[in-house]
Amino acid sequence: MSSLGNIDALPPVAGEAIPAGEAEAIRIIAGVIEKQVRDDKAKSGLARRDAHAKAHCCVKAEFRVLDGLPPALRAGVFAEPRSFEAWIRFSNGNGAPQSDGDWDGRGMAIKLMGVEGSPSTTQDFIMINYPVFMVRNAIDYIDLQTNGVWGFFFPGGLRIRLREALVTAGIFFQKVRNPLNLRYWSMVPYRFGGEVACKFSARPSGTPSPFTDTKGDDFLRANLVRHLSKLPAAFDFMVQLRTDPAAMPVEDPTVKWSESRSPFVPVAKITIPQQSFDTSQQNCFCENLSFTPWHCVDAHRPLGGINRVRRFVYEFISSLRHQLNQAPREEPTGFGTDS
Repeated sequence: MSSLGNIDALPPVAGEAIPAGEAEAIRIIAGVIEKQVRDDKAKSGLARRDAHAKAHCCVKAEFRVLDGLPPALRAGVFAEPRSFEAWIRFSNGNGAPQSDGDWDGRGMAIKLMGVEGSPSTTQDFIMINYPVFMVRNAIDYIDLQTNGVWGFFFPGGLRIRLREALVTAGIFFQKVRNPLNLRYWSMVPYRFGGEVACKFSARPSGTPSPFTDTKGDDFLRANLVRHLSKLPAAFDFMVQLRTDPAAMPVEDPTVKWSESRSPFVPVAKITIPQQSFDTSQQNCFCENLSFTPWHCVDAHRPLGGINRVRRFVYEFISSLRHQLNQAPREEPTGFGTDS
């Protein structure tokens, strides 16, 4: 089994507190996921992502930073009004492709291109259709991997992980008919400039999509094809600043940050133009595309334990699956699907 090598933590910022044993927990998580990816390759012939394996599409978009933002919201890619070319991947959350009618989370991953100050030249925002995460930290993540969902929520005796169970139910029990009609959240926190933490969200803007058929296993892709062949789509991209450290923890993403204490504020407009995306070339490009919140400028450095897991595991698994699939691994620089 491959080795991650040394896992050296970055200096804590913006309310982070790194617990003892986290580095070893990350190694264990990576090992479990590596086995999953290798087994998947052996069975299906394709090394898939360990989560969000089924993409509905990767589409071209414009990410336009708003003019007139207040000084507190001018940081990183939002420092000045400008537009970025972006790829957006809509997906199901499960680690194996399944029917769109099955219980699942839904993802929206945004990749801005041409980002100065980012080592990857890109800025990724990773979101799903729920405001909080079901796991607190790396140690709990191992517990979930080891004991399964039931054993994790009900570990025995009088102990019940009620909050985590309610979060999972909230994610899975949504009726989803079109990804363009969902609101998405980052769930976990990020740096916003200096010592300020934030969360991100994307909210549909304009008239909801009328394409909501639920026939077939791939109806979400079909509804996206129908909509974008005729109409554009739009989202407001928003930021919620951490204003109450006691009530808005950085190290526990199962806790929802109060929107009454700190509302989400629009900082950018996402426009997805009318387009045709369901081609073999673009689907292959989409499969090979990698997203990680650590494709970023330092002003938007990911925060908290789950993001520290992602820092190493996402990079490791992306390298592994591209190697197993003998596929190119590079960041796009534009809208050409061979870039």
